[in-house]
Amino acid sequence: MKPYPAIMDVKAPENLETAAAANQSERKSSLSDWLGKDFTGFWKLLALPLLLFITLPLLALFLRTSFTDFFATLNQAQVIQAISLSLVTSLSATAVTLIAGTPAAYLLAQRNFRFHRIVDTIIDLPTVLPPSVAGVALLMAFGRRGLFGPFFAAMGVNVPFTLGAVILAQTFVAAPYYVKAAAIGFSAIDPELKQAAALDGANRWQIFRFLTLPLSWMALLSGGVMTWARALGEFGATILFAGNFQGRTQTMPLAIYVGFETDLNVALTLSIILVCFSFITLMIVKRILHHRLEVDLESNSI
Repeated sequence: MKPYPAIMDVKAPENLETAAAANQSERKSSLSDWLGKDFTGFWKLLALPLLLFITLPLLALFLRTSFTDFFATLNQAQVIQAISLSLVTSLSATAVTLIAGTPAAYLLAQRNFRFHRIVDTIIDLPTVLPPSVAGVALLMAFGRRGLFGPFFAAMGVNVPFTLGAVILAQTFVAAPYYVKAAAIGFSAIDPELKQAAALDGANRWQIFRFLTLPLSWMALLSGGVMTWARALGEFGATILFAGNFQGRTQTMPLAIYVGFETDLNVALTLSIILVCFSFITLMIVKRILHHRLEVDLESNSI
């Protein structure tokens, strides 16, 4: 019998290896297709329980309240006073934060001074403290027997349980949102632009007024909006430091607390209003950030 050529003995394993490699490549390709298409749906399925957990309670607020009950409750004096008081105090707290927080944000953006981390941590601290701790701290500082109590008493000024106490409590817990956003906006400005302006003869105030502020206005606006929303929803520090007096210190969150015990429709109506305010606020901030991202991408692509 005529033997097979030796080349047949060599090519047979090579053909097997080629087929195995092709099969493995086909498996990888099918796995990549599955990961690219069906795997996204798999993660959506995993995210569904948390989305439902957040959405359903909020939806229950709207389903529990009829339009008739909503508008009838909206005309009550307690509700009108709570809404007007909340708007006045939250806007005042935001204004105070803009005035006092902008220098602090500009300082944090420099990052070249001693104790930067300590100052940054102090600014962040009210965002992680329990609101009740913030209320007690404000009482210990500005209360009648507090650290500055005798000083205010000598001038005939009473801070706790007043409209000013509401503004102070809201500013204490909400100011870090603006300061951190503004600091990020200030630090994002190219230092070469400031150097060029200084070479052209601009002083530090002119650089800040005509260069820094216009270039960081979106960060300032988003931080201001978030500060206003946080001040609008403040509860714990306000009830301890300013009390819960209708028409004087009772904001919407405090009216919800009272309404839950006396009139559920009041609690539901004010809760719906706060949910709508919060949703609109977040949409505005996200729109601003999205617009800023688009501008940055366009500038980088040029």
